[in-house]
Amino acid sequence: KLSTPDIKLKIIHSSTGAITETDVMLASASNAIIIGFNVRPDSRVSEIAVQEGVDIKLYDIIYNVIADVKAAMEGLLEPVYREVVQGRAEVRNLFKISKIGTIAGSYVLDGKITRNSSLKVVRDGVVAYDGKIASLKRVKDDAREVSTGMECGIGIENFNDIHVGDILEAYIQEKVDRKL
Repeated sequence: KLSTPDIKLKIIHSSTGAITETDVMLASASNAIIIGFNVRPDSRVSEIAVQEGVDIKLYDIIYNVIADVKAAMEGLLEPVYREVVQGRAEVRNLFKISKIGTIAGSYVLDGKITRNSSLKVVRDGVVAYDGKIASLKRVKDDAREVSTGMECGIGIENFNDIHVGDILEAYIQEKVDRKL
């Protein structure tokens, strides 16, 4: 019942009794793990499991089995990324600098603009460009971040088509682990 459309749980073999050499060989051939409930493998079986690289998990409580299998399945899921907007700035002036490109003289409207964040150029409600911040300066000095109500110069990596009135939206990609 733990299987989902994204992750399928496949039980190759189940039986009662002790864990045998045959179980270990089947798990080795199938690239599987062995789950033992209220059983213990003998020393010969444990030795073969180590040689074959088969993981044997032993449990006494059924809820622990279910929780561990579910956690292992969640670990196989690809994480989802979501955008978290850190701040917005309005372009108020443009500075063309040779060998560097266009720098947007901007006023931070809300939040903060940080050097390591990604940036969207929003023009008339439409995203005109999505990229990285190349430089962030506050009064000719490099800055790590610029907060609400401050002015700054923002250089955008591989983009010079900035217009006065554009909104620069700084964001980061936040990793969200998926659950079953």
